[in-house]
Amino acid sequence: MNILYCGDKNIECGVLYSMLSLLNNANGPLHIYLLTAGLDAGDVKMEAMPPAVVEGFERLVKSVSEEHFVKRLDASRFFQAEVPSANLRTRFTPGCMLRLYADCFLELPDKVLYLDYDVVCRRDCRELYDQDISDCEFAGVPDHYGRWFFRGDYVNSGVLLMNLARMRQTGLLGRCRRRCMDKRMFLPDQSALNALAREKKLLPRRYNDQRRLHADTILQHFTTTFRVFPWPRKVSVKPWQIEPMHRVLGNHEYDGLYEAYQAAAKRLRGDQWEAYL
Repeated sequence: MNILYCGDKNIECGVLYSMLSLLNNANGPLHIYLLTAGLDAGDVKMEAMPPAVVEGFERLVKSVSEEHFVKRLDASRFFQAEVPSANLRTRFTPGCMLRLYADCFLELPDKVLYLDYDVVCRRDCRELYDQDISDCEFAGVPDHYGRWFFRGDYVNSGVLLMNLARMRQTGLLGRCRRRCMDKRMFLPDQSALNALAREKKLLPRRYNDQRRLHADTILQHFTTTFRVFPWPRKVSVKPWQIEPMHRVLGNHEYDGLYEAYQAAAKRLRGDQWEAYL
């Protein structure tokens, strides 16, 4: 499977945790691509994920199988050539929009499964990856809230099965980049993809479970959610935050994975391993 993560150095923890979940559950070779970038636009700065970190991830996956690999792709020059200036100062970091630059890299295969850094693989996702998307630009799961506030086919961009070959033909990602340059939006990259996609396929909830864990969940996405009882509040817990996972979400599903994460973080970071917790 070809897997794509995108972001700056601040997503290291999440990528490590998500990769470990894939290693635990995936059947067959994992070809993991990390698309990162740096940016200095006055008060908005973004630091690319360091090569040394990606090399550590590469050693980790190779220790499981020689068929796995991790490759770093630096999108800085593409990002700086088409800076999403209208959306640099939203509540979402510029790194959120990096997936829109995937078509700039010819070394990326025609079909990739994009995952947000806070997506955890609970079961083998091969059945998702093997979906036929030859006649569409991407496939994804309707957004838990967006399907009500926008429209029923509004897709959550945290899990996207991308047909990059088709996207290059239709120019979808280029059009999305230009929209992010010119138009301020809520959830900029996600909104652009939903507004401009001409061919998309809707998938069942189990491939991107955004609200809570279900018996059939394959990929769980730890997005920000809203709770009403016992009082209205916003809940934002990431899977590597073990104490809130237990106390706030009551989720013990990934305790074993967290132990593996601690051990891997210590090997990768040495004396600075607590930065990964």
